[in-house]
Amino acid sequence: MTDLRSVLNSVGRRGAVVVAAVALTAAAATVVVPPASAGHPERTAHHTRSVTVHRGGPDKMIRFHRGRAGEVFLNVTVSARGVSWAKRTNESAVVSAYVDGRYATDIVIMSSARLTRQFALGALRAGRHTLRLHYAAQRSRSRAGVAKLRDIGFKTVRRGSPAYAAARYAPVLYGRNVPGFGGRFQNNRTDTPLVAWHQVLPAARPGHSVIEYSVMWSNEDGGTSTPALMAQWGRTTDIEWVYRVEVNAKGRRVPGTGVFQAPAHGALKFRGAYDATHPLLQTCTSNNNVCDSKELRALQQVKDPMRFALSTRKVLPADQPREHEMDIHPWTYRVMAQEMRREHKIESPSRPSTPAVGDQRSYLYIAVTHHTTPPASAGGMGLAVDVRLKGSSTTYTSNHDIAFWTINRDGPAATTIELPRGTTARDVASISVRRVPVGTDDGATLTVTAIDRAFFLRRSYLPRPSFGHWHGSKVLTTSLPTAELWP
Repeated sequence: MTDLRSVLNSVGRRGAVVVAAVALTAAAATVVVPPASAGHPERTAHHTRSVTVHRGGPDKMIRFHRGRAGEVFLNVTVSARGVSWAKRTNESAVVSAYVDGRYATDIVIMSSARLTRQFALGALRAGRHTLRLHYAAQRSRSRAGVAKLRDIGFKTVRRGSPAYAAARYAPVLYGRNVPGFGGRFQNNRTDTPLVAWHQVLPAARPGHSVIEYSVMWSNEDGGTSTPALMAQWGRTTDIEWVYRVEVNAKGRRVPGTGVFQAPAHGALKFRGAYDATHPLLQTCTSNNNVCDSKELRALQQVKDPMRFALSTRKVLPADQPREHEMDIHPWTYRVMAQEMRREHKIESPSRPSTPAVGDQRSYLYIAVTHHTTPPASAGGMGLAVDVRLKGSSTTYTSNHDIAFWTINRDGPAATTIELPRGTTARDVASISVRRVPVGTDDGATLTVTAIDRAFFLRRSYLPRPSFGHWHGSKVLTTSLPTAELWP
């Protein structure tokens, strides 16, 4: 599913589905950049008025000024009258953004309520620029015809900023066109890219580092089953790393080090084209693996023009699971749940006694940190979370007693436990962890050190405040396979 160890998602590389080909631009010359780093805010920001764009109406122009050259990002709060990701045939309106006449990104608007989004506009020189906003009627799933863009702001990561290298090499993602899911523009209604971020990882060469970029989609139509997603990953969104590149101590890209997560979760050397310094990739499988232009040609792809230049400025903290990006973008939980209901992937009525996914508001969303000795590997030792409620003898389990649905990775990780509808934090009597052999018991020990958060979703599908936190050390062994962590 979401990393190379997820065997449920494996799809044969040559069996990958037909997808979009994109118009790709040539690489620009590399220039000196400062050292790679993550997350330092840029110094310049500008906010302007709100605009409304109409189906068939004139494009709206926004003039803005940049005091210094650099990678520029767009912050915008969007809504579209009558649109809802929960409603079939009315899921979204799409606005295409152009900067100085250059196509920058599509903005998929999924709600009549306001959502704040972040996008990358690419490298811009100092001086005056024009943002053009166009209501992309052909790409808009909804027949509604009004989109509102508020609080439009621009931020620059300039040369000299520690965050410049990570901003400069971030990928641009083109839309999915998988047979069986409705032809072109699939991301206007399913598996749409929501947010993106990066991490800075150590490299083998001293003084170098690897920048890894990840994307969250609203779901995955292929790959891991919906119940397994909730059990193993604590969500039904899809999260994948899409591109990695090595940079030297001065933040310059090391030639030939770019790799992308290809079909079947392989890591292939990037041999595609660039938009300036940004590699161009395409979602090319139903479980959101990607291809470069060479891979697309080899698989005889067809064209889908939707373009997603999501901001990757956010940095995933080392002590947080990837689901932390959902926590800091809480609207992603609502989009996740709306897509599940619209695609009839939710059991009704919800029954915690079955593995089928019920109403996602009936789940406890929990993140725990643990490590395995020897270190965890696919098919080794798994971790499950158990919950007891006050006044009940029933134990509710994250993995529904299916060994393969346990947490099978070290570090911070998320899962969910389905509980009776209407359960609140006050009803929870205990939270425990359990060591689960996946196959033959290899004798490995699991040391659990934290509950990082535990919460339910509101009626609106937005997260409630976390009520469960624990830090300590509990060692799970063959002879002592369970431990109560909370309260």
